[in-house]
Amino acid sequence: MSITSAMFTGVSGLLANAEGINVIGNNLSNVNTIGFKSGRMLFSDMLSANIGNGSQIGRGTQIQKVDNLFSQSSFETTEIVTDLAIQGNSFFAVKDPNAAAPVNQNGAMLTRAGAFRLDSNLNLVNPDGFQVLDTAGNPIKFLDDGNPANNATNFSKITNIDSSGLITYLAKDGITTNYYNTTGAVGVAANAANAATVQRLAVVTVTNPGGLDKAGGTLFRPTTASGIPAAAFTLAGNSANGSSEKIYTNSLEQSNVDMAAQFVKMILTQRAYSANSKTITTADEMTQEVLNLKR
Repeated sequence: MSITSAMFTGVSGLLANAEGINVIGNNLSNVNTIGFKSGRMLFSDMLSANIGNGSQIGRGTQIQKVDNLFSQSSFETTEIVTDLAIQGNSFFAVKDPNAAAPVNQNGAMLTRAGAFRLDSNLNLVNPDGFQVLDTAGNPIKFLDDGNPANNATNFSKITNIDSSGLITYLAKDGITTNYYNTTGAVGVAANAANAATVQRLAVVTVTNPGGLDKAGGTLFRPTTASGIPAAAFTLAGNSANGSSEKIYTNSLEQSNVDMAAQFVKMILTQRAYSANSKTITTADEMTQEVLNLKR
């Protein structure tokens, strides 16, 4: 092997560690992003060269994978009832406002950022306008004409979302309490028998969160590797169970970025970058020594 091979080995380290610092920088830039999940860079060695006698010399390093870390983060208490956080491994399901409702669970966009609001059309949306889905796979929308069949008055405001995603709202008379159902704001008597049959805010369980693709705006896009079933939304399958999976109202999940750990990784990555640059300059000096033999 020539001395110049060491230069290319050093270059591989420079390139990989430069991307590593990008991952760290992205984590730190999102330390205040609601529902953000940090990433980490995994490196692997390149194919080694055989030099005889059962010996090998490495050719450098390469980026193996950038993992997303889906550890649970802490909650921030807020004053808004539609600010929601999930305790557990599930995700909220949303859809593009310009697209049709997804046929199956793997057609929805997913997020852990539950800063939801009602828009001017009484759709429950995230700050970018993506519509939140219920356990029937439909956008959660409160109709402003009530439900004549039940003599319900017009929608006024959401008053509570329980740990299973059951939405309670007040009518405009300020007295009548109703439950949200999939056809909109349907007047249902406030008793346990009826509450058990109405739709809830949907959550989706992901078998392999590491297989999700980041889509920007705190959204994740399902892939074949994520293991989300190609099955329709159901009340039984997409409701938080209230024990291992709970929805908390007046709460937002914070970013799971550990700033101290990121700064340590930044120092190590910077030193690794500097060390690889030394490999290149040292190999260059050794090449210069060979050229000086002519003198």
